[in-house]
Amino acid sequence: MKKLFKTFGLILAGVLATQWASAQTVMVGGEAMYPNKNIVENAVNSKDHTTLVAAVKAAGLVDALSGEGPFTVFAPVNAAFDALPEGTVSTLLKPENKEKLAGILTYHVVSGKYDASDLMKAIKKGKGKVEMKALSGGMLTFKMNGDRNVMIMDENGGVANIVVYDVYQSNGVIHSIDKVLLPK
Repeated sequence: MKKLFKTFGLILAGVLATQWASAQTVMVGGEAMYPNKNIVENAVNSKDHTTLVAAVKAAGLVDALSGEGPFTVFAPVNAAFDALPEGTVSTLLKPENKEKLAGILTYHVVSGKYDASDLMKAIKKGKGKVEMKALSGGMLTFKMNGDRNVMIMDENGGVANIVVYDVYQSNGVIHSIDKVLLPK
């Protein structure tokens, strides 16, 4: 009887773990983003982030974003890169612009794990806005746009909205955004 309960307990634990993982799995770009994979392992599967993934590779940031973290990444979708002036992306992807590209990409990353709830609480505590330092060293300003949407302002006054929240990773969280943020 003891053995039966132990076996049942192991089966139940496995079922609950599977349900938890699937409950945390978010679809982005038509693909599942799994919470047990890191930022890079998930991002390479998103059809909405192919330009971002190419840029991360060109900037030599794959190892950094595969690291322990935790990181919060504000990941521009392909349409955000497409909205940049013509030729911007192809110019930034050139080897001679690797450092500049890395600076732009790390401007989209903050140290720590901030899900939507954390961001909204920080904005409320900051009386309507909160500033966070990006890994690049620049500042990002977060405000509410309505009751449930967080917007991010870069140092030049450019504004991005979070369009997909809380894509949990083993080393942090990703939020998809609709614009590319640019440091000074």
